[in-house]
Amino acid sequence: MAETQLLDGKTILVTGGTGSFGHQFIRYVLEHYQPKKIIVYSRDEYKQFVMSNESPYREYSKVMRFFIGDVRDKERLERAMEGVDYVVHAAALKQVPACEYNPAEAIKTNVHGAMNVIDASLDQNVKKVVALSTDKAVNPVNLYGGTKLVSDKLFIAANAYAGDKDISFSIVRYGNVAGSRGSVIPFFRNLLAKGETELPITDYRMTRFWISLEEGVKLVIKALEESAGGETFISRIPSFYVKDLAEALQPGIATKETGIRPGEKLHEVMVTAEDAPNTLEFEKNYIVYPQMIFHERQQAAFEAAKKIGRPVEDGFVYSSGTNSQWLSVDEIRTLLATVEEH
Repeated sequence: MAETQLLDGKTILVTGGTGSFGHQFIRYVLEHYQPKKIIVYSRDEYKQFVMSNESPYREYSKVMRFFIGDVRDKERLERAMEGVDYVVHAAALKQVPACEYNPAEAIKTNVHGAMNVIDASLDQNVKKVVALSTDKAVNPVNLYGGTKLVSDKLFIAANAYAGDKDISFSIVRYGNVAGSRGSVIPFFRNLLAKGETELPITDYRMTRFWISLEEGVKLVIKALEESAGGETFISRIPSFYVKDLAEALQPGIATKETGIRPGEKLHEVMVTAEDAPNTLEFEKNYIVYPQMIFHERQQAAFEAAKKIGRPVEDGFVYSSGTNSQWLSVDEIRTLLATVEEH
């Protein structure tokens, strides 16, 4: 059982609930809590059908609900959120090339969809909303990152509209999850399975943070438990070189530097120097507090956090390229044994 009873007896709605995060989050909640109801809100009926027949969701059918709906549809969101206590917003168009080629669609889902989630949550008296962000929203260089930056700002500012309502909006930010669809681990594994003797690496200097899906889920649980409104929660996790990942997957494998792709960054950045004055460091995470405080609850939470957390240095940047924690090739190899592809 979980250390707290945060989600016991509660109704939780997960947008994009059939995705990798949704699967892991819902499994975790079912295994550690006793929720009243979990609502999977997504637009793909087939994925919902498959999910509803999988373990453990089938065993927990009495608490599972599957709503066909799109975050672009505010009326449907409002209907789905009736009686909901907590919302976890994971729905988004995430593929960088697809967003570049279909910018209007990315805006409709990632920006307008965020606005609909906020409005529906306010109208239905939801207690807490946690939205998933990405490193690409920090100093964005592609449209996906730009839409997620706007989404983040919308969720932070949503606290200004809470008024006397007992509701808070916060953000959880992390980069590519180890083993997630479209990420480097399954890409390299697929090439090796096909018998390739050389792995392409866009730049030998490229680094990434290592975070598992379960660690991402636990960060969302932490945000649900601790947030007062407007915070951005970020895990303190190790970095690795992509070239070391190739070596860990197959010792001695040849590599070829192919050049960085459009919209790609050398390093993942989670906290900028501009955010540093509002950032506190804790044992396992950083929290970026909002520059604008919209109500007394936020101010009280920030002041209380200052007694526990440590302010970061002026000009601090949390980047995978300048991180203080690094994984060796052997450590990467050990972690790879635990990675399931999602």
